[in-house]
Amino acid sequence: MTNVAIIIGTPSEHSRLNGILSFALNFLEEKNVNTEIVNVRDIPAEDLIYAKFDSPAIIEANKKVENADLVIVLTPVYKAAYTGVLKTYLDLLPQKALVNKTILPLVIGGTFGHLLVIDYAIKPVLNSLGATNILNGAYVIDQQVERLENNEFSLDKEVEERLEKQLTLLISK
Repeated sequence: MTNVAIIIGTPSEHSRLNGILSFALNFLEEKNVNTEIVNVRDIPAEDLIYAKFDSPAIIEANKKVENADLVIVLTPVYKAAYTGVLKTYLDLLPQKALVNKTILPLVIGGTFGHLLVIDYAIKPVLNSLGATNILNGAYVIDQQVERLENNEFSLDKEVEERLEKQLTLLISK
């Protein structure tokens, strides 16, 4: 069975990124794909900031990535790049943690002006971790994800189609 690690790099519990995450989880569940979540926000801040490689939370998160065949990296755009909390976690992955894995970046941002964050900010870091098969990914504008009640979201039809296309490509690898 295919294993997918989903690394969530938002510091906010109520991010619109959760709408993209929910869509991806539902899609993967429908396809009977096993998923493991690495929610960086839930790793103790002290472990991240002080690079405690021996932290049980870091070891557990890294094991999920190690055991995965495929990796999805979700992040909002902050200051024209991925979040600092995501970078802090990626710094704690072993140097070749992404070798032989297919990676799918999924990003949400406020404007199309940050569209290139995937190519110019995220992909170089993933490459440095050994990733050689990084899919194009999907960039979503905040306004394309409507916030509903109870931390639920509705995605534009066009966004759903792009996400479905990228997720289908991911699980076919």
